[in-house]
Amino acid sequence: MTDLSVFPIAKRWPAKHPDRLQLYSAATPNGVKISIALEEIGLPYEPHYVDIGKNESWTPEFLSLNPNGKIPAIIDPNGPDGKPIGLFESGAILLYLSDKTGKLIPADPIRRYETIQWVFFQMAAIGPIFGQVGFFNKFAGREIADKRPLERYRDESRRLIGVLETRLQGRPWIMGDDYTIADVSMLGWVRNLIGFYEARDLVGFDDFPTVAAWLERGLARPAVQRGLTIPARA
Repeated sequence: MTDLSVFPIAKRWPAKHPDRLQLYSAATPNGVKISIALEEIGLPYEPHYVDIGKNESWTPEFLSLNPNGKIPAIIDPNGPDGKPIGLFESGAILLYLSDKTGKLIPADPIRRYETIQWVFFQMAAIGPIFGQVGFFNKFAGREIADKRPLERYRDESRRLIGVLETRLQGRPWIMGDDYTIADVSMLGWVRNLIGFYEARDLVGFDDFPTVAAWLERGLARPAVQRGLTIPARA
């Protein structure tokens, strides 16, 4: 049987199936992108719910694997050369999973790097900016009387959605006919922006019909629907 005892996180969230990839996550935009990828790929895995509402991602066990204190994180007991590997940061995990399985990323080197650049676009732009919109529009930031921060993030969100709108013109997916980790990285963020963050009208989402159609296509995928609820709340 695979021994995960070298990883302190496995003591707080014990593995019932230590031979499978271990996922430590919750249903946030960064969390679900890994669940979705795993469901799309079909790689056996075991999910563990990390309750961020109880600050479980800041426990010593979680921080031992992810020093950034954010979900998700993974342990793959069968990593490179058959050795276990622990990883954090969702973009890196997406790339690892696609490299491990040869799925959700084009084999052609040029298209591979083009795909990676769109994952980086999500990591460096869409994720941080949409997250700020959520803070100022739905959470404690809405109590701030000065609305200039909200307006700044609203305008930047519109610009970023416009980048996607242009890219998706004439394409079903970000990489054309290929559904890739680029799409997986962004579906949860766009969904949250107009749903959970309640910012549909704020950012004028209906001005971007191509992005809306892409989101609808993505959410219709069975693996995406499953991934949005994995791991289940404890």
